[in-house]
Amino acid sequence: MANPTPPERQVAFGESLALFFKNYFNFSGRTGRSGYWWLCLWMLILGVAVSILDIALGVAGPDQLITPGNAVSVVTLIPSIAIGARRLHDIGRSGWWLLLYFTIIGAFVILYWAVRNGERSENDFGPDIEAGKELAELP
Repeated sequence: MANPTPPERQVAFGESLALFFKNYFNFSGRTGRSGYWWLCLWMLILGVAVSILDIALGVAGPDQLITPGNAVSVVTLIPSIAIGARRLHDIGRSGWWLLLYFTIIGAFVILYWAVRNGERSENDFGPDIEAGKELAELP
């Protein structure tokens, strides 16, 4: 098994959301497993909350175009793709591999790569530093 992620590289639950929006259009650099998976939890919580809001407002339905849920989806689309690309960079893969989502088996391949440990040294996509973290925070 590969070396575990060092504690100074790990991202906390609240910090993951801040880094998500700080790196809104950042498709370069790397994002570790903790930052990626904490963000997935944030998106799940947010998705449930806006779904409940859609239902409470009576706008949940296939004929409704402008809803809080759709607005959240539009706002988080680009940074979600960016964090996916940075996560792939962490394991030494190009962000273009995200196009596998358009194939039948691709989502399983991406999931497998998302749970893998990142490379513990500098790779083609940069040093082993969490994208968006201030260098002063690192030892």
